[in-house]
Amino acid sequence: MGKKILGLLMVCMLTITTAFGAKLPDDVQNYLKKNISGIDIRFDGVIIHPDGTVYLPLYPASMKKPEKIEISEVYPIGATLINKPDVVIFNNDFVLLKVIKDSNGRNTILHFEKPPIPVKTGILPQDMLVPTGLIIPENVKGIIGNLDIELAPEKDIKVAADTSLSAKVYNNESKTVNKYDNKSTVKAIQDKNLYMVSSYSKNISVVNGEKFKAEYALSQIATPIDAQITSDSKFLLVTSYDSTMLNIISIADDKIIKQLDLTTQGGEIIMDNANKKAYISAPNASTIYVLDTKTMTLTQRIKVNGRCEKLALSEDYLLYVDKLSDNIWAIELKNNYSLKNLGNFPNVSKIILNNGLVYLSSRTKSRIAIINYNTKQLVSEFPTVEKPVDMMIYKGLLYVLGANYNQIQIINTTDREPAGIINIEGDGFATKLCPIPDTSMVIVTDTKVGRYTIVDLNTNKVIKTNGTELPVNSVLVGKKIKKIN
Repeated sequence: MGKKILGLLMVCMLTITTAFGAKLPDDVQNYLKKNISGIDIRFDGVIIHPDGTVYLPLYPASMKKPEKIEISEVYPIGATLINKPDVVIFNNDFVLLKVIKDSNGRNTILHFEKPPIPVKTGILPQDMLVPTGLIIPENVKGIIGNLDIELAPEKDIKVAADTSLSAKVYNNESKTVNKYDNKSTVKAIQDKNLYMVSSYSKNISVVNGEKFKAEYALSQIATPIDAQITSDSKFLLVTSYDSTMLNIISIADDKIIKQLDLTTQGGEIIMDNANKKAYISAPNASTIYVLDTKTMTLTQRIKVNGRCEKLALSEDYLLYVDKLSDNIWAIELKNNYSLKNLGNFPNVSKIILNNGLVYLSSRTKSRIAIINYNTKQLVSEFPTVEKPVDMMIYKGLLYVLGANYNQIQIINTTDREPAGIINIEGDGFATKLCPIPDTSMVIVTDTKVGRYTIVDLNTNKVIKTNGTELPVNSVLVGKKIKKIN
C-alpha cells in the first residue's frame, strides 16, 4: 500500500515539476535569445524585453516535443516577436502572456472571450514573483494555481438601448414612432422587467413594465440564439451565434458573472425549474448539456442522434427533433438518458408532451400530428393555421400560433375539435407565445413589426397591444431585482 501511495506522489510531482521549477525549456530560451536581442530571462521564468515589456510564462499541462520549436499562434494575429504581441503560443504549447494595462491602469493580460486551449489549460510558475497589482481575467483563473493573484472584476454590460434600427420598423419613417398606447393597464407586468431579444440587435433590451423605450440593454458580443431566465429572476442564460460560450448574466448587477465553454456553438435553452436544471442544445456536436442552476456548473453531457433542436421537456422525458432527418427523439431522463425514436414528421416547429401524447406541428405543412408516446402510434393528424410557429397547452386547450395571418387557433385536446380563433393584428409575423409567470396571460411577439400583444387564455381575448422600439423574437418576464451597488 505504501509503495502505491509513493508511486502516486511521484506521478503528481512529475506533472507539476515544470510549474514549480522556474527554468524555461531550453529550446524556448534559445528561440527567444536568437530572435530578440538583449532579452532577459529572470530566475523565476519571467521574461523582460529590452524596452521593459514583461512576459509571463505559461507552462502547458503536457509539454509537446516537436522536432523544431516554432511559434504556432500570436495575438493579435499576424504580429511578430518584434511587434511584442499580447500572446505568443509555441508549437510545444508553451505560452508567453504580455503584461498590459487595463482601462484603470492596472497590470493584467489579454482577455479572451474564448481562450485558446494552451492558455486555458496552462499554469504560471508557482514560484513566480507576481507583478505589482496584477489581475487575471476570471475565465482563465485556472492558470493562477496557488499564486496570490486577484481576479479581474467582470465587466459591466449595461449599455444604452439600441434604437438605431427602429426607423426600419415603421414603414421606413425617419424616426422612432409608437402607434400603440403603452400606458400601464396590465397589472400582471406593471411591476415586472421585460427582457426582449431581437434579431435586429445583439443586445438584450430591458423594458420596465409597459414602457415603449427600453431603460437600458445588456450588451452581448454576438446576436443571441436563445435566452432564458431563472425562476427567481436573478439570472439570464444566453447562447449566441458564432460563440461557444454560455453566458450567465447576474441581473442584480448587470454583469456576465460566468461563461461556460460548450466547445461548439450552443443552441436552445430549456428550463427545468422544479429540479433546478437547464438543458442546452449544441446541435453541431449532437449534444445536450445539463446545467445545475444552483451552482451554475455543467453536470452532464448527453450525446444524442442528429442535430438536436426544438427541445421539449416533461417530468421524465426530454424530446427533440433531428434537423437533418426530421426524426423525433426522446431522451428518457430516468432511464440513464436512453434514446427512443418516435417516428418522423416534416419541418417540426414545436413539440409538446402532455398526458402521454406527443403533439407535433409542421411549419411547412401547416398540420399537427399527435403520437402516443408509449406505443409510438399516430393518434391523429389534422390541418391547423398557416405556418404554425409555436404551441402550448392550457387548461385542456391546445393553442397554436400561426405566423402567416397572425392567429391563435384553439383546439380541444379531448375531442381534438377546433374551439375558436384569436386574431392578432394582421400585419407582421408572429413568432412566439411567451407566458407571463403565475398568470393566465401570454405575450405574443412579432419579428417583423415593433410590437407585442397580450392575450388572456382564461377569456381567450386580446387584452392589449404595446409598441416596442425594435421587432422582438421573444420576451422573458422577470421580477424586478434589487440592484447591487
